[in-house]
Amino acid sequence: MDDELGTTERVLTLLGLLQQRQVWTGPELAERLSVTPRTVRRDVDRLRTLGYQIRASQGVGYQLGPGQDLPPLLLDDEEAIATAVSLLAGAGGGVASAGDAAVRALTKLDRVLPTRLRHEVRALSGSVESFGGGRPPVDAEVIMTLARACRDEVEAGFDYPSGSEVRRRRVEPYRLVASDRRWYLLAFDLDRDDWRSFRVDRMTEVSARTWRFHPRPAPDAAAYVQEAVASRVYAHQARFLVHASADTVRAQIPASAAVVRRRGSDRCEVLSGAGNLDFVLMHVLLLGHDFEVLDPPELESRCRALAAKLLAAAPAQDVKNS
Repeated sequence: MDDELGTTERVLTLLGLLQQRQVWTGPELAERLSVTPRTVRRDVDRLRTLGYQIRASQGVGYQLGPGQDLPPLLLDDEEAIATAVSLLAGAGGGVASAGDAAVRALTKLDRVLPTRLRHEVRALSGSVESFGGGRPPVDAEVIMTLARACRDEVEAGFDYPSGSEVRRRRVEPYRLVASDRRWYLLAFDLDRDDWRSFRVDRMTEVSARTWRFHPRPAPDAAAYVQEAVASRVYAHQARFLVHASADTVRAQIPASAAVVRRRGSDRCEVLSGAGNLDFVLMHVLLLGHDFEVLDPPELESRCRALAAKLLAAAPAQDVKNS
């Protein structure tokens, strides 16, 4: 057992050495590890079985190269702290795709990060800020608490505004979702017995409980949150058939403003919401494409009323000339 432990520690030390410098000769590694060159060759073979691509050339030495798959990564204390702080900055920054990946990586790193390093990560993350048109600032500890709860499948609780009140919510957290503007949590609301999405920047007193749960069949997290943000939160919802490709329309409309569904190669369905139907109608009109109203029926009369206003705004002579 002691021999196995010694071999494992030696192989990890070898990996750390290979990550520090581009090329090592066999005798150099043997001297650093206090073993023979033959043992170095065996340990290199062990690393190769784990997925590390290690090149060995006579007269040059050993070199760690890129592999087809991502193998385990060995970090020392300083590197682990720097990585965690960078991921926290990415999670809170304005790049949505990077934010999602940062949270996933943080939950993996959090599982193995020694307790003695956690307070350093927390202290350093407080000194990282961002500027520009990103998301509202979210406490990194809140993100980590929710990410852990999703990972460990334990209930979470938080205070959340509802109308003019702030109420305590008990949820089974499922996924954190990043939009171009905000962070959301998709969770099963235990008091309302249904799926809900919550804005993370509106949460206070966030905590994870010890109660574990069995995950329920869940909707697609990103699609559910996008539809909720773009449509369901508003008093009025509208659907349009737009005569342009989905890729073209997606480039014109922020993901938080509408859901765009492909309907063939040159058409798409746009689902959006607003407090006023005229408002969402004007937005679709300004896309510059032909479109048809699918829902609700009363929006057709609003189209005719808007057309009449636009015609009335043009001088009669211009109308004739057109």
